[in-house]
Amino acid sequence: MKKQLLSAAFLILTGCQSSSGLLEKNIRSQLVPRVDIPRFMGDWFVIATIPTPFEKGAHNAIERYEWNEKEARVDVSFFYNNDSFTGDVELITQKGWVQNKGEGAYWKVQPFWPLKFDYLVIGLDPQYRWSIVGVPDRSYVWIMARTPQMSEEDYQVATQKIEKLGYDLTKLIKVPHNGQKPKLRD
Repeated sequence: MKKQLLSAAFLILTGCQSSSGLLEKNIRSQLVPRVDIPRFMGDWFVIATIPTPFEKGAHNAIERYEWNEKEARVDVSFFYNNDSFTGDVELITQKGWVQNKGEGAYWKVQPFWPLKFDYLVIGLDPQYRWSIVGVPDRSYVWIMARTPQMSEEDYQVATQKIEKLGYDLTKLIKVPHNGQKPKLRD
């Protein structure tokens, strides 16, 4: 419950910032040119992050995207072991809508109604081996990969990209992974 309240506070703060023309220019300047949405679906291991309050202590963190054809949206599941590799599994679900359909890099994500916040794909490997997601004010960022480990070369490319975009690398932390996916309950 505490983490859900913290996430709600985070979302209120980040979700209330998306109406001005200046913000739209700020968003566009950060986005990758195109995201193939079907190819982007699936599991992404969170390698490093400037974390939100509810992510602190996350181990084996995974962001899962599933296209919901009926609702024309992305169903998002973020899950991880809390505070250790054997910690309780935490699950946060959200709904996402692609805002720039031809490009696919700008989404609105909603943890619960009426809150929605901006979700920006700001880095993407051409082979979809890794991606970077951020927010317009650069307070949070996620470096993710299709595997629990990322090559040092790819990690350096990703961190250079987020530093160039104005994210504070001193706040970036690596997420511990032991190669196991947290076990979600059915």
